[in-house]
Amino acid sequence: MARRSLLTALAGLLLGPSLAASAGLPSSDVIPSWDIQSTSQVTADPADLSRPGQDTSGWHHVGVSRCTLMGCLIASGVYDDQDLFYSANIYNVDSDQFRVPWLYRSEFHAEPAAAGEHYFLETNGITSRADVFVNGHQVADKTVQSGAYGGHTYEITDIVNASNALVLQVYPTDYMHDLAIGFVDWNPSPPDNGTGVWRDVFIRRTGPVALGPLRVVTTFDKPVGQGSAVITLKAPIRNLEDKAVTVSVGGLVGRPGDCKGSQRSKKSLTLQPREATEVDVPFTIDNPAIWWPKQWGDQPLYNAQLSASVDGAVSDRQARKFGVRQVAMQLNAYNDSLFSVNGKPFQVFGAGYAPDIFLRWDSERFEAQARYVLDMGLNTIRLEGKMEHPEMYEIADRLGLMILPGWECCDKWEAWSYNDNLSPPIPLWDANDYATANASIAHEVDMLQTHPSILGFLVGSDFWPNDEAAGIYVGALRARDWPNPIIPYAARKDGYPHILTPPSFKMDGPYDWVPPNYWFDTEPSSDRLGAAFGFGSEQGAGVGTPELHSLQRFLSPRDRDDLWREFNKSLSHMSPGDSSFSTRTLYNGGLWNRLGKPTSLEDYLIKAQIMDYEATRSEYEGFSVFWNAQRPATGVIYWMLNGAWPDLHWNLFDYYLHPAGAYFGTKVGARLEHVAFDPVHNTVHVINHSFDRSGARSVAVDIIGLDGKPISNRTIRVETEANTAKKVADLASALASNPDVVFLRLVLSDAEGNTLSRNVYWVAKTIDTLDWDHSDWYFTPVSKYADFTALDSLETAHVAVSAAPAGSSSSWKVRLENKADVPAFFVRLNLVDAAGSDVNPVIWSDNYVTLWPKETLELEVSGSRGAAVEVSGKNVAAAKVSLA
Repeated sequence: MARRSLLTALAGLLLGPSLAASAGLPSSDVIPSWDIQSTSQVTADPADLSRPGQDTSGWHHVGVSRCTLMGCLIASGVYDDQDLFYSANIYNVDSDQFRVPWLYRSEFHAEPAAAGEHYFLETNGITSRADVFVNGHQVADKTVQSGAYGGHTYEITDIVNASNALVLQVYPTDYMHDLAIGFVDWNPSPPDNGTGVWRDVFIRRTGPVALGPLRVVTTFDKPVGQGSAVITLKAPIRNLEDKAVTVSVGGLVGRPGDCKGSQRSKKSLTLQPREATEVDVPFTIDNPAIWWPKQWGDQPLYNAQLSASVDGAVSDRQARKFGVRQVAMQLNAYNDSLFSVNGKPFQVFGAGYAPDIFLRWDSERFEAQARYVLDMGLNTIRLEGKMEHPEMYEIADRLGLMILPGWECCDKWEAWSYNDNLSPPIPLWDANDYATANASIAHEVDMLQTHPSILGFLVGSDFWPNDEAAGIYVGALRARDWPNPIIPYAARKDGYPHILTPPSFKMDGPYDWVPPNYWFDTEPSSDRLGAAFGFGSEQGAGVGTPELHSLQRFLSPRDRDDLWREFNKSLSHMSPGDSSFSTRTLYNGGLWNRLGKPTSLEDYLIKAQIMDYEATRSEYEGFSVFWNAQRPATGVIYWMLNGAWPDLHWNLFDYYLHPAGAYFGTKVGARLEHVAFDPVHNTVHVINHSFDRSGARSVAVDIIGLDGKPISNRTIRVETEANTAKKVADLASALASNPDVVFLRLVLSDAEGNTLSRNVYWVAKTIDTLDWDHSDWYFTPVSKYADFTALDSLETAHVAVSAAPAGSSSSWKVRLENKADVPAFFVRLNLVDAAGSDVNPVIWSDNYVTLWPKETLELEVSGSRGAAVEVSGKNVAAAKVSLA
């Protein structure tokens, strides 16, 4: 559906934000801006305020189309988000101002409706609920217009004039009473609890017949890619008139820009007065271009369009893009989920996505985040609620990123009688909640159905929906030809809705720090919780420490001192103070005991990056190694991908899009072809995540001491197979004489000698001892830590650094040469601009690398405005190299 801006030459009229419906039918135009004000500051009735010409000069004027109250107040200059994010300032915002309803108001111009023309007001979710007024008339009340995802279409033909005003009275959001968008313990709740018009509102105009959202149904006569596909375009169709109407429905399917290859079809039907039905138009595509996740192939997209014409004039039109592909899910013998894409077993490597804390949307920012996900080698993001906007899925379709959406936990969404995790108990669902849920699932499926990037839908998170809610969800999904798996919930407890299969994900933690060997210690699986088996829906070691430049943007000097000095202190940029994750106590226990008590902020940060790197690398490597185990590791969602605001944990890159240790540990651990070390069994594994690569490979295994002297080296010849992992070596004897801490380098090369993966470990004499019997829901205690404190005594290594352009004005090759006789440990590089600020986003081919004595390594970096590269490391002096 074309959604053109309503802003036209009529914007010059003195009507506030003046709008005009686009010339011709059909049209769908966004309300581009708002005036907002608290009802505590307004005496007029909302219905009266919805008449054109009212004075709102004293209101807040917001030049964006969608924003929560806090988002609107930031956009209008009342608050500054950088100030709000600094230290504990967000807690100083007066949240009482949001405990009364607020008003959103906008004026628009509309062409008069001729005979057979109709106007609609389309909402796409207003949180928590809203009364809707147009031109002095109440169009809907807060009972109907309810829920963050409750999208509705209201006909307003009879009340639209040339000059019009829309008023939305939004009500305060309470996460325990409303089907809203909450953050649980991820970060502080925004002061307004996300109240407001967070998604766009449209004025839509049609002729006598209207089409509903377009769906695409794909069926294959043979396995995907081996024959033709039948593409059926479907949509609801409704006669808006009090007389019978004959409609010509036209369909079109084709690749963008390929006019000759496009297919068109028409059919005619007669609709009785006010009749609503469905229309479908089938097409057969021979040898269609197949859409793949990024790591497996290309992302060809097709255009689909349905139009409804009456008496030769187009009355309404719906258009979407889609991809030809097939997603399925089966349960293995252990009742674990195993996904497949286009018939190929698909190991999900993902992370949990967080929106902006004020629910602001920025397509450019999300695209940068999505490119980071793919650069790390991940293939999926999970949305626990927070299902954002159509633009998210359009970007994911284009880039080849899978998305696993679903409802959220820990609030009204899971207010079931059997949910004993909600404290205090909250009201169970009533009839209005079920109605809101019905509108919510219908709206979200209509938005998601055509997108090839969608992997499935979770109708529950920590708990399963009761049978009534599950019936609503499943009914809506199936009625809308949902082509993907429907998953009951993301945990594995004692119940599930009868309409669905038993739960097949696990949600047993951890959510806080555990050592790298945690993931490889898989037996007995009955008490190994989050270790690498089955499908882990949200789990990780809780890491994600920003680097210094980012910390300086949101932590005060006192906060930064607390970060490295105060072992147990509750920190404002962790989870809220009443959460289990408000301190870094468990994390600091690992850092202090394994790497040594920090002596400064800089020392703390380098040790934190070492911790973060090995934490994420080991998680993804563990799930890679056990992909073909007797009980396979079928998928994992790291908790989390990113933060809703600047935070100190639970992210693979920070709020400012700066990648650090957690990012590059992931990038190593999730490589498409990789060689990994299992620290529990002292074995080496060749990993192949592709579905079409095979052949001869070599693995170079080198072990050296902290003094740089060789301990062991050998080369192993192997054959790799697509989509498999296999053990290729046992290092138990080579590591048996480990005097203290050694470095292990694994290099995987193809038959032509090209390096596919380079991977360096620091290996202590013993691994961390896990106390599995005393595991909690969010961590497993360590009864004895591995000792890496000898790393503090590494001799200084001199690393020569040079840089040269790499084919474009924003790409460079950076050459590192370790001139010392000892290893250069954990060398980190940072691209900065002329002012010395971090260049974000940035793509490095590798980073936080360890060089053997006399070794040379060439890396590539790309990022706009780069002027210099900062270099530092555990035993490498800080330096800066100009790119000029």
